[in-house]
Amino acid sequence: MADTVRWLTPEEQRAWRGFVRLQERLGGRLGRLLQSESNVSPADFAVLVHLTDVPEGRQRYQDLARALEWEKSRMSHHIARMAGRGLVVREECAEDARGAFVVITDAGRAAIEAAAPRHVEAVRALFIDHVTPAELRVLAEISERVLRNLDEEAG
Repeated sequence: MADTVRWLTPEEQRAWRGFVRLQERLGGRLGRLLQSESNVSPADFAVLVHLTDVPEGRQRYQDLARALEWEKSRMSHHIARMAGRGLVVREECAEDARGAFVVITDAGRAAIEAAAPRHVEAVRALFIDHVTPAELRVLAEISERVLRNLDEEAG
């Protein structure tokens, strides 16, 4: 017995496509800005943000890859490129010979500290300044609910 596809209604399709376009355009604009003004790619920025949000600026490879939704090979290659530029280092894990940590360096901290103010200004100018506080609260609630569901499905 074949499953029936639940096609999107016109209203659902409008919302979904608008959301996807918004993400693509905002991501593209913010990425170009980061690259041109800070010499930091969006992927670099994502890694550095995650590392500055954890104690000691270090996180296991697999945990960082999971947080970023990256495949193992992408993670390996990107971290190698960042290490080559001095933004991060790889540390072996003493407790698990197969594991390793990604650790932010002083240069990595300097790069994100230089990029963050302009990034925040752009986020405000391109997005925050165009929504009301009530809309922002609703967006946060929707995002948190969908993310919780994604986390539950992954677990």
